[in-house]
Amino acid sequence: MTPGDLASPGPAALPSDVARYGWASGFLEFRRAPALLVRGSLSDFIKDASEQQVRAWDDSIPRLQHEVGEVIDHDAYTTDYAAILEYELPLERRRPDVVFLASGSVFVLEIKGKSRPELADLDQAAAYARDLRAYHTECHSRPVHPLLVLTRAAGRIAEAGGVRVVGADVIDEVVEELDEPGSGDRIDPRAFLSAEAYSPLPTIIEAARELFESGQLRRVHRAAAETRPALDEITRIIHDAARTNTRHLILLTGVPGAGKTLVGLQVAHARFLDDLAVPRGDGKPATPALYLSGNGPLVEVLQYEFRGAGGGGKAFVRGVKDYVEHYTRHPELIPREHVLIYDEAQRAWDAERVAEKHGSRGDGRSEPEHFVEFAERVPEWCVVLGLIGEGQEIHTGEEGGIQQWRAAVDGAAADNWIVHGPPRVASVFEGLPAFEQADALHLHTEIRFHLAHRVDEFVATLLGERATENQRAIAEDLEQNGYHLRVTQDLDVAKQYLWDRYRDDPDARFGLLASSRDKELPRFGVMNNTGGFAHHFQYGPWYVEGDGDYLGRSCRTLRDCVTEFGAQGLELDAVLLAWGTDFIREGGGWTNRLAKRYQSANRIRDPLQLRVNAYRVLLTRGRDANVVYVPPTPLMSETLEYLLAAGFRNLD
Repeated sequence: MTPGDLASPGPAALPSDVARYGWASGFLEFRRAPALLVRGSLSDFIKDASEQQVRAWDDSIPRLQHEVGEVIDHDAYTTDYAAILEYELPLERRRPDVVFLASGSVFVLEIKGKSRPELADLDQAAAYARDLRAYHTECHSRPVHPLLVLTRAAGRIAEAGGVRVVGADVIDEVVEELDEPGSGDRIDPRAFLSAEAYSPLPTIIEAARELFESGQLRRVHRAAAETRPALDEITRIIHDAARTNTRHLILLTGVPGAGKTLVGLQVAHARFLDDLAVPRGDGKPATPALYLSGNGPLVEVLQYEFRGAGGGGKAFVRGVKDYVEHYTRHPELIPREHVLIYDEAQRAWDAERVAEKHGSRGDGRSEPEHFVEFAERVPEWCVVLGLIGEGQEIHTGEEGGIQQWRAAVDGAAADNWIVHGPPRVASVFEGLPAFEQADALHLHTEIRFHLAHRVDEFVATLLGERATENQRAIAEDLEQNGYHLRVTQDLDVAKQYLWDRYRDDPDARFGLLASSRDKELPRFGVMNNTGGFAHHFQYGPWYVEGDGDYLGRSCRTLRDCVTEFGAQGLELDAVLLAWGTDFIREGGGWTNRLAKRYQSANRIRDPLQLRVNAYRVLLTRGRDANVVYVPPTPLMSETLEYLLAAGFRNLD
């Protein structure tokens, strides 16, 4: 392929298997092309470009051409390096300004018409490089170097979080310094630009949409590597249950963000289940598997996403409460599913909570006991798959945890129940004749956070559950892997950071979170009573809608606040966490002495542990970043100092 083969005649000429971009050519072609021709190609690609954007192109294109020329003059070997402008990441709408494909390296340039960098600019550049490393097949084994180019500055300015901040005049020097001509495999531009080359990890909502519409989930190398063993083990157990006519309880545990929900959604849509379902009088079950969640906001969000699917959204996911209500009211009914998937199974209600919500129909049983009884109505075989998030019990009646599932199996009518779980739950089922351990049934690696694998470790350390000596080292590791911890005492500064950070990413979702137990945040403009227990709050629009929602219901407005009850089991690209006075540092430790009291306080075993669990949920919702707002009050001074010492970077 010659450099001319890459010259971009405009997006209309691109084959369907090639990603979209404004310009792509070899270095020599780019250097020689009239700047107006390049700008025209970009304008043809981005037809709604603003005047400001066009001026920015007119300013930056000649500078880039000059720097590329300097690289070529230094080493003629570089003439067929590739320059790609306005490369639209497949399956997304984000566009890095410039990508250079060098000998064995990739350079990502984010260009800003500024004289000094802002953290939002640095983090945006870092995210582009991180996502190419994580999800682009041509970048898995190659270095990807992010550059933040300031057109109103000169020279080498700084380096932070792996991002080099430079003036346009030294781009050539940085490329020559970091690249090693002839030392690596040459990057094939056609392979790089293939639409199949980039496959980002979908959010829960995106994954649900893909499975709902096509029955398949995009293959993401990193996610598949971490979750495939669990999926294979669950598939094996289901086949064994159908072959032997037995009943099985599977407990899949995992740290926050490890992919439990992704596994559950894939099991619910596994096509092999159709072949295993036992025929009944009216034919095979319509839905061999059903995805159930006790997480009301998650159910609402997914049903909102599929609201135009003719009722399909409600068939896709159902609430546990409604399911229990239906089958306790009608004990003669047989569930139509062989596989029941219970998301957030650690939050299953105990018998007392069930009695509160279902009255006498609760029959003195916990939700796990009800599920075991429902499954026993199913002819021949059944599987109950419980997805267990560790340390995320946050509500009254949820503190029973996994122990309730042991009690449910002990009290089962059928004697052929087999329980499967990871070694970490073996002690709970000690003495049970039919308990089978499988290491694959614990997901220990976070995939929600892209390349950052230690978010759970950092949060556990921050909340005082593990040794604190290495907090800053973990925070620095997260920073280097593109996960950003930020803190400020100015709510407007926090909001502006997020608006700037995602200004060019209309698909990004970021929102305001806070604890439901705080009493002081409304005084600082954070109304944490809107998305907690408020029945009128609409979670669907908050998570799904974007800037175009004329009612302003989108999380991107940073107006309405969601609490731990509206955030658990869901995720955002970034969160703005307003830290409340319900969980603060005093005298070197955590206290909840200022938290709102629970209405049923006599039933709470450990209120402080519920606060720890709530903040664990709040601190692990953001895929890219966690921005913490600490109200400017003396009550919070020690908390702010602690967060800064732990590795949060001050936006102020």
